[in-house]
Amino acid sequence: MEDISVKELKSRLDKSEKFVFVDVREEWEYEEDNLGAQNIPLGELPHRLDELEKYKDSEIIVHCRSGARSGNAKKFMEGKGFTKVRNVLGGILAYREL
Repeated sequence: MEDISVKELKSRLDKSEKFVFVDVREEWEYEEDNLGAQNIPLGELPHRLDELEKYKDSEIIVHCRSGARSGNAKKFMEGKGFTKVRNVLGGILAYREL
């Protein structure tokens, strides 16, 4: 599935649109800058994937600091059968600049 820009993400958050939102940064990073996503650090994702299992065919938007970890999370999840995973391009760093 196509990735998502920070501009589109902000617009969707502002409208309170429904989607599964996952932050794969570490807990301390999440506490610093929380956009309302569920925090599952990338290193824990393989062990916590069952928490997202019921959303396998739902849109899942994944973000991190710069887009790199969330890109890896997207690839991993797609390999596990998740069909609609989108990475936030530029991550929280780009989001802060809006």
